Amino acid sequence: MLELRKDIFADERDDNLKEIGKPTQRQDMIGHVTGTTAYFDDHKLAGMLHLKVLRSPHHHARIRRIDTSEAERSGGVRRIIRGADVPRNLNTLLSLLNFGKDDEPSLATDKVRYKGEPIVAIVANTEREAFEALTKVRVDYEQLTPVFDVEEALKPGAPVVNETYPKNTFEYHGKYDHQRLRFGDVEQAFASADHVLEQRYQMSPIEHAPTETNGSIAAPEANNRFVVYTCAQGLFFSLDTTAKILDVPSNKLHFIGGTVGGGFGGKVDSLTEPLVTLAAMLTGRPVRYVLGREDEMQFGSPRGAERIYVKDAVMRDGRVTARQVRSYFDSGAYTRLSSYAVIKCAAHIPGPYTIPNVHADIYCVYTNRVPATAMRGFGVTAVDFAIECQMDKLAHLIGMDPMEFRILNAYRDGDMKAHRREAKNTALIECVQVAAEKAKWSIRDEYKRMSSRAGGGGARAAIPHTKLDSGLQAPARPAPQRTSYDRPLPPPVAPPPPAPPPAAPPANVQHGAARFSSVFGTRRR
Repeated sequence: MLELRKDIFADERDDNLKEIGKPTQRQDMIGHVTGTTAYFDDHKLAGMLHLKVLRSPHHHARIRRIDTSEAERSGGVRRIIRGADVPRNLNTLLSLLNFGKDDEPSLATDKVRYKGEPIVAIVANTEREAFEALTKVRVDYEQLTPVFDVEEALKPGAPVVNETYPKNTFEYHGKYDHQRLRFGDVEQAFASADHVLEQRYQMSPIEHAPTETNGSIAAPEANNRFVVYTCAQGLFFSLDTTAKILDVPSNKLHFIGGTVGGGFGGKVDSLTEPLVTLAAMLTGRPVRYVLGREDEMQFGSPRGAERIYVKDAVMRDGRVTARQVRSYFDSGAYTRLSSYAVIKCAAHIPGPYTIPNVHADIYCVYTNRVPATAMRGFGVTAVDFAIECQMDKLAHLIGMDPMEFRILNAYRDGDMKAHRREAKNTALIECVQVAAEKAKWSIRDEYKRMSSRAGGGGARAAIPHTKLDSGLQAPARPAPQRTSYDRPLPPPVAPPPPAPPPAAPPANVQHGAARFSSVFGTRRR
């Protein structure tokens, strides 16, 4: 049964809730339960052709020669598409934000870097004819040594997976091979700690396994435009990606989304839209391209594997005094969204805890695996799992209750985070207290009385002297973070003349509830 705890922070928020705790019907519920919900694949267009793709049987191989002559003569084949036919064959998803280099081909031309990579697309009258033609394509491969382990990929002499990044690591800001976080001096804290605990955590890739696999349908419209029906989760992202790869103005494309039959982050990569639109352009006919389940498993991005090392210093009284994290994200053969996941991971360390000494190195590593992407909190989920496992082990190590251990180390309002930002709107203490109450887990009265609004700031708000890596300098004061793709700051504008004061409102009239922002921290007064 749903229970709303209005007693916590009751003096700081408006509890006139309009939706939470009330029986509101989802607008798409009737269609789902009656089987009448429309999906992209429900569009049956006259004269529709079908596209299928030949994929690499090897994890790592050089392509010596591709022979499509027999496939071209196969019955029902309308068009064969190769990498040379794609106007801008190389792309990376976040290039739309000027983040990262174009590294992934729509169709491989000289080399394949993971098993399942697309090489040749065939457009035919029927799916069966397309599949039959695929069996007639001949590809001569020179197999190369693959690398599947993130730490092996970083060793000197390891096979180069992705020539765009020859060190097998993503490059940040044009020069850094990983994300770093430095706060305080972890080595000094380890030397003076009562206990030091170091553990290794390994997460495997996870396939989204949507009921509806990735797919789309493209068709010519009037005025040399093309309509695309798709299950993409990011419709405009997919439209702009397709426009870039096909080198056409985005206003030539009309993308229509709708109900997504399961996504979870796995339908943000524009896996089918560019090729199916190109096929419609080349044939002048509607074309359908839908991944089979095997294609979805081989080509559709999973949540990436992650390897995380956590080393902590803890005192007998329960205070965690240092945390060192080294994490490797397995991006697979290409970047897709793993580079962004690394940034999210670095932003989450050291978890929701006030730790005066923090040191982190987070890598985005290329291996000969399927490229990874977003999935439900990617970048944070795995490291959070590792951190919370570590917190349980630390509590056990010093003989302290794990709930009380978390309350003791939790952020309080006013604490300084390792990222040199003040903690605001913290509530972990209250969450743990309520969880303990509901689980009938006994915690001592002194921990029941603790609050996120008390005990923070002061000495806990200080930025410690930080031991930096050679060649790095600490900023004199925290500065707003800007990236190369930020818009430039506008020139200063003279302030407008002051407006006349508004008329006083009638007495005893309220004009809306107090506003809350978890981003800018305006809850606390």
